[in-house]
Order: sequence, then C-alpha cells, then structure tokens
Amino acid sequence: MHQLLRRVWSRRGIRSVAGQMFVLQAVVVLVLVAAAVAALLLQSRNDAEREAQTRSLAVAASVASDPTVRQALAGAHPSAVLQRQAEETRKLSGVDFVVVMSPKGVRYTHPNPAMIGQHYIGSIAAAQHGGTVTETTTGTLGPSVRTVVPVTDPQGKVIGLVSAGITIHQVSLVAGRQMPLVLAAAGLVLTAATGGSALIGRRLSHQTHGLGPVQMTRMYEHHDAVLHSVREGVLIVDPRGRLLLANDEARRLLGLAADVDGRPVTDLGLDQRAEQLLLSGRATTDEVIEVGGRLLAISQRPTAQPAGSGGWVATLRDTTELSALMGRVELVQERLRLLYDAGIRIGTTLDVTRTAGELAEFAVPRFADYVTVDLADEVLRGEEPNPLRAAELRRVALCGVRPDVPFYRPGALIQFDPSTPQAAGFGSGQMVLEADLATFSGWQAQDPERARRLVAHGVHSMITAPLRARGAILGVATFWRSKEPAPFTHEDLSLAEELVARAAVSIDNARRFTRERTMAITLQRSLLPHALPEQNAVDVAHRYLPAEAGLGGVGGDWFDVIPLPGARVAIVVGDVVGHGLHAAATMGQLRTAVHNLSTLDLPPDDLLWHLDELVTRIDQDRDGDAGTPTLTGATCLYAIYDPVSQRCTMARAGHLEPILVHPDGHAHLPGVPAGPPLGLGGMPYEKTEVLLPEGSSIVLYTDGLVEDRNQDIDERIERLRRAVEPAGRTPDQMCRAAMDAMLPGPPRDDVALVVARTRLLDDKHTASWDVPSDPAAVAGVRAAAAELLRDWGLEEEAFTLELILSELVTNAIRHATGPIGVRLIHDRSLICEVSDGSSVSPHLRRATTMEEGGRGLFLVAQFADSWGTRYTSGGKVIWTEQRLAAQP
Repeated sequence: MHQLLRRVWSRRGIRSVAGQMFVLQAVVVLVLVAAAVAALLLQSRNDAEREAQTRSLAVAASVASDPTVRQALAGAHPSAVLQRQAEETRKLSGVDFVVVMSPKGVRYTHPNPAMIGQHYIGSIAAAQHGGTVTETTTGTLGPSVRTVVPVTDPQGKVIGLVSAGITIHQVSLVAGRQMPLVLAAAGLVLTAATGGSALIGRRLSHQTHGLGPVQMTRMYEHHDAVLHSVREGVLIVDPRGRLLLANDEARRLLGLAADVDGRPVTDLGLDQRAEQLLLSGRATTDEVIEVGGRLLAISQRPTAQPAGSGGWVATLRDTTELSALMGRVELVQERLRLLYDAGIRIGTTLDVTRTAGELAEFAVPRFADYVTVDLADEVLRGEEPNPLRAAELRRVALCGVRPDVPFYRPGALIQFDPSTPQAAGFGSGQMVLEADLATFSGWQAQDPERARRLVAHGVHSMITAPLRARGAILGVATFWRSKEPAPFTHEDLSLAEELVARAAVSIDNARRFTRERTMAITLQRSLLPHALPEQNAVDVAHRYLPAEAGLGGVGGDWFDVIPLPGARVAIVVGDVVGHGLHAAATMGQLRTAVHNLSTLDLPPDDLLWHLDELVTRIDQDRDGDAGTPTLTGATCLYAIYDPVSQRCTMARAGHLEPILVHPDGHAHLPGVPAGPPLGLGGMPYEKTEVLLPEGSSIVLYTDGLVEDRNQDIDERIERLRRAVEPAGRTPDQMCRAAMDAMLPGPPRDDVALVVARTRLLDDKHTASWDVPSDPAAVAGVRAAAAELLRDWGLEEEAFTLELILSELVTNAIRHATGPIGVRLIHDRSLICEVSDGSSVSPHLRRATTMEEGGRGLFLVAQFADSWGTRYTSGGKVIWTEQRLAAQP
C-alpha cells in the first residue's frame, strides 16, 4: 500500500503534505466502506440461516401441537385428513414443505403426493425419543434448513413426527432487497469523507502559505537568541551519540569548549554517569548527578527530527545550593513517612504479643539494628500494670539483623536492676539515651557478662523508651545500634518517642480487648454445660470453639442435652447475634429459659413459642435502656428423641437445619420448617417428626461452622453433609471430620457442633398394656406389672409400682376418657406412664380429715421420686420415675 501511494504521488505530482493527506484519507475511507459492505453480506447470510432455523422450528412445533393432528394420527387414514391441512400451513407460513409422518418416518403428507408413503430422508432419531432435530442440508433447491419435532399423546408417548423445511435463499431475499440502500449509504459516506479531506487539506495549505526564506531565517535567529539567554543548559544529541547543540549555559555547567557541536559525547570529557545518561537516551526528570563539583538536575526526553533521524534533548539545572537545603527536608520527610508507615503496620491485630512484635519488626532496620520489647505480666493477662511493683518485665519481642547476639530471648522474665535504663524508664516514664555503651556507665549492672558480649558483637548505642498509654506504663522498648556506625543522637529521641507512643496505644487497646475477651470467655464457659448428663437415649459428642481474638470475638453460641421424662432426651443448639459480654450473658439467659421450659415437657413448637414470648418481654424491658441491645436475632433448634418409639420431633426458630445421617451413611436435611428468629413475635412455629433407625446420627450446628465470605451458604452446608456422610464412624469421629473439613483456620464466629447417635430401648426394656374403662381391670394391670418386674429383677420396686399404678389407672378410669394405656420403661430409672384421652391435668392437694378422696395423687407424689404430666395430640400422659439401686 505504501509503495502504491508513492507511485500515485509521483505520477500525479502530488508533493504537498495537504495533497498526500487527501489521497491517503480517501483510500482509507474506501477500504473501510468495502469492509463494511462485506461484513454486512456475511452477517446477512448468518441471519438468514438463523431465521430459517427459527421459522422451520416454529412451523413444525405449531403443527405438532395441533389437536386435529393428534386425532388424525390416531385415525385409520391420516393422509386423507392431514395432506390438505399440511399444504395450507405450508402456503400460509412460507416454508417449502410440511411433512407429517409416522414415528418410524413413513410420510403421511408431502407437497408432492407421489412421495406419500415413502420414508422420510433425514435424521429423526432424537425426535423419536421426544427430542427435536434441526439440520442444514443442500438439495436441488440449494441450502435449506429442516426441523423434525415429535407429536405426543397426553401420556407423553410419541405418536408421530412433523418436519418443516425452508431454503436459506428464500429467507435471504429480504436482506437482498436492502443491498441497494446499503450501497447508496456507502457512496454517501465516501463522498462526505472525501469532501471533508479536501477541506482539511485546503486548510493546511492555507496555514503554511507565505513562509519565505526571510521569515524562516528570522524565526531561527529569534530561536537561537532565546536558547542561549536562558539560565538552563540545553543539549541535543542525535541517535549516533553526537552532540548537535549545546547552549552557553550547558557549556558553562559542563566545562565544554566552543567547538563541541558535532563531536561524539564520549569525546567531551564528561563525568561517567553524565556520559552514560546522555548516551542512553532514556527519559528522566530531575535526575541529580555530580559533575565537576556541581550537583546538576538533568531532565531528558526523546525527540523526532523532520527527516526521521530521531534523537533526544536534555536540560541541566545547577542544584548545588538547593540540595544542601533539601537534605534536611528529605530527612524530615523520611521521618514523617516512617511515622506514617508505623501507624499502618503497628497494631494490625488485637493481640498484645503480636503488636509488640510488629513494633520490633517495623523498626529494624529502618531505625535500629535490634529492638527488644519488655512488658509487665499483668499487661499480657489483660490487666492494669501495677505502678508500685519493681521493674519485673517479660520479654515478648526481639528482632534484629543477626540472630546470634546475646540478648534475653522472648519469654524470659527479667528482674531489671534499679540502675539500668529499663528500670529507670519503667519507674519514671522518662526516655534514656546511652550514646556509647562501651563506657559501661551503669547500663551493664543487670548482667555484666552479657553486657560485655553485646559490646563485643558491635552493639554501641541504645535508646530506652517507656510504653505509656492512658497514663499507665505498660513496659519498655529498647532500640540498639551495631551495624549503623553513627550512634543514636538526641534528635533520634523524638522519633523513638513517637514510635513507642503509637505502639503503646495499640498495645493498650489489645490489652483491653484481651481483658474483655477473657471475661467473656470465662462467662461463656461458666454458662455452657461442663459435662453432659447421663442418659441412654443417645450417644453424644460435641465441639465448641469461641471466635478467634481479633476476628470476631466471643459470641453467643450454645448447646445443651436435657434428659426428659420417659427416657427421652432434648438436644438444643442456639445462637445469639453479636459478640462480647452481652452476647455471652444473653446466651446464659436463653439456656436457662430452655431448661426451665423443658421441665414442662412441651413439644418443640410450643417450647419455641414460649421462648419467643420470653425474648419479646425481655426486649420490651430493655427498650428504655438505649445502651443495651435487644435479643432479636437469636436463633434456636430444639429436638426431642424418644428411644422407645424411635421418633425425633424438631422445630427451629431461624436456625440452620440439622443433618440426619442414617446407619448406611445416607445424609440429608429433614426439611424442618424455618420459623422466625426469637423475639419477632406473632409467628407460629411448626414441628417435624421423623422416624430414625437405631444408630442414626443427628448433626446440629451453628452458623459459625458453615458461614464463609467467599462461598454460598448452601455450598458450605453441602460440604458439611459430605463430611459427616461416611458410615461406620463414632460421633466423636464425625465431629473431628466436620471440624477438619469446615475449619482449616481460626473461626471468625463461635462454633457449636453436636452429634447424637440414637439408641433403641427394645421390648426387653419396655412393656405396654391397653386398659379397659372398668375398675375391675386395675387388679390385672397390677399383676402383670409385678410379674414383669420379677423378670427384670426389680422385685423391691414392685410394691411401690403397684401402688402407683392403682392410683393412676383408677383416676384415669374414673375421671378421664379412653383409651387408657399403661407403659413401663426400664431405663436408668423405672418409668411408669399412664395415658388417657383427657386433656385435664390432675391437681395435687391435701385431703382433710373428714374427706374420703384426694389422697391418691398425694401418695403417688410421696412414693415416686418424680412425677408429671405430658400432653399429647390425643390427650395426656401422667408419668412417674423410681430410682433404681443398680442402674442398667
């Protein structure tokens, strides 16, 4: 293209810049227009093929969905009905053919009646199985698109096939009609672009017209006068390293002769760094180089010459006096930058030891060669330091340029001598500077031998700075120099003071956080169960991890296992939104409330309803205290497992669903309805009841185990389900596998995990009878119960049990409605349950001397270790428990 343009210019005589620009722009516009037309043609072909596919599919699908087509295919002569209809559809839709065929591909219709009864030519395998076939073929009419869709009966069975086809050429006719308009637009664009280029060329020719030799000479003289009168050196170097121009100031600064123009830079006798910079041609700004005792600021930029030879121009300024002043400014800026970086890098965590380590790591080697940080033990425990105590400090951080220098190692408890700078600084709060340690002016009194070895290793000066925050001295930081030959000066004291002041505030914040977290953890652990109660319903393993310090803080997650009457057990997990002491205290309130409500033997949905009302009342009491947050946001999951019936009843208030793992390893979510969090009020809770085979596992957890900022919660729950899914593991092994899979690092929130493996109390430990509503049946029940206790080896409890049964069964017959049932359970205690169809609870009272009744339930309460009432969907159950001398 470039050679072609050169020939055009030479033949046509176009030598001006304006003429060449006009021809070049015209050629570019012509090429762009041609490319646009070609792209439009290609796009039109692609659109035609897609339109053909869409139209054939739409026609075939509409015919296949027509009820008359299904009826005709079910008839004896489909062609007689469908041929006319298919032809009408073909003409109305504009396709080339519409063919209805049998599921095996035998045509019922065709534009050519002679083709009816013959097999369809094309792919129909996918359509025979309910799919859709769309293919592009090339026939006598050219490229065409055909689509085959199935015709199905109401049961989904394929009873026929419909094919519709159309040639791409027929669809392309629409785009072809637009081609004249496209060509006309292209011509209009070409004309407009050519006219614009002509106007630009004319304008350029007009602007450069009239500049003759005299004017150009005068312009050069003015340029030369300005160049040599400025107080800044100017050098122009060509690509071959020759000096093209040097003004008077450049010759003065570099000491150049008057006849240096045209000579190589290497022959000018310049300083090596200046020579390398001028020969490199790299762009630079105010690069300071010493030349002949002067500090020159050199700026250099590449430049292009008219002939394309290139080169670069350099400017020089004398900054000798300015550099002396800027030296002190740079020192101040460096110290300000050091303090700014210290504010960012020191105190990134709320850990006392880590913050002290960040101070030591930051100051080495930017300010000192070695840094030691010693703190009072009370600070490490989160307590206030004792100002009256002697300087007994523990080394918590040591950082230096070499590891073999004999400092006290981290963890050592150091009793500093009163004459040492560390003891003096800790006691008075004043900084101490030892500019020359080799004089042994008293700093060595702590350990003279160690002091001599420090000096032998080159440690020559130090600064001791107390860590003071909020009026309390937390410890001391000591800065040591050895590699840097210059000792510390009094100017360094202000910098050291600023560093330790920033670090001291961060250390004190970490100390206060440590104290609060320790208090919260102590409170939290005191409120959590220390040991799970003994029961035979489930084998339980659990894990509890408080949030890592600095990530989330102690929260309000909790769990519990509560034995219930009838050998049943309640398993509870909950979570209180928030962190800190308030969350831990709230958790204790909710756990106590659940314990109290569980004594009422309520079903899970009723218990959560009562708990929600309790939280609502607590929130109302706290509305007047603006500093105390409400409890709204607490969640709870309450599950009751009955080892006799193997039924597990669950309800949840805003909590995550449990995972049920069957003995064969199948793990799934039971679909417990999600109730609102506690404290919202007004919304009922629903329960779910599932039947669990013996050896199944119930996995309950809080959101701290599955929540992750980088993953969806459903993906995390699925990951936990896979972790607990393998069969044959104990609950403790399942807990360990879940924690390993879900928590590769410290948790950001509290984590509570409970795995309960179900047991079964079989017929050897339980017995039940149906009792007719006849007082005479009481004797038979007593006899059967006595015989059963002899089989269980509990003859000593038989008399008491017979008395209890007599009273409870008699009361049920007299005062309740049927059906009446009796169940005995031999667990850790002897449990007797009498059920009836009445929802009226018996009332314990003391009968007077003259009353004949009212003593039965009182006797039951006296002889049984515990008793109570449990309501069911069909009535109630009155239960009693008798402790056994020898537990199973």
